[in-house]
Amino acid sequence: MQWSDEGYLLSKNNFDENSIIIETFTLEHGKYSGIVYGGASRKNKKNFQIGNKILLNWTSKGENRSGYFNIELIKPVAPLYFEDKKKSFCILASTSILKILLPERQTNKHIYDSFEEMINKLSTDKWIYSYILWEFNLIRHLGYEINFLDSKNKIKDSVNINGRKLQIPKIFINKKENKLLNAEIKEALNFNKVMLIENFIIPYKLKFPLFRNILESYYI
Repeated sequence: MQWSDEGYLLSKNNFDENSIIIETFTLEHGKYSGIVYGGASRKNKKNFQIGNKILLNWTSKGENRSGYFNIELIKPVAPLYFEDKKKSFCILASTSILKILLPERQTNKHIYDSFEEMINKLSTDKWIYSYILWEFNLIRHLGYEINFLDSKNKIKDSVNINGRKLQIPKIFINKKENKLLNAEIKEALNFNKVMLIENFIIPYKLKFPLFRNILESYYI
């Protein structure tokens, strides 16, 4: 079996002295993992930075069998933000979330497109606002819808999340992109975190990503 697709690198682990196992989020094939022979070499190592956009050529003996990738770098995303810790942790947080929440080998173009849009907006001043909305929309796309309107179509002050009362963040109500206060960012990040923990992390006995906690810690 063979196919080619574009995707983003979610994780990498050593396989042997010169090879690695990578996990990717692809446009047409969803989350996929496989071996990259020679991926640990000095020549190729720079291509395998978490968050980089890559072209993947997949080969396997069967659809449900493990296989291997040949890859080409499309866009070096991670190196653009090596000097910016917040944006670097944003990349690591988002890829970690996708790694643990996405089902294997299931296509979801909505999630792919929204992730790519968020990554592209890292170069703008509105990047943290885009990240917060990306998290919130990811939760919705994965099946947990939250209605901010009451029976009279007026915006509520709070919502109940599995018995917990949470204030609706000002960012979601006012759709405020510019001049966000740290407290407003923290409030929205914490709101999303509670939804992730209550609806995915706890029910499926997952571990909440460390990089996501680090990103939130910058906003006190």
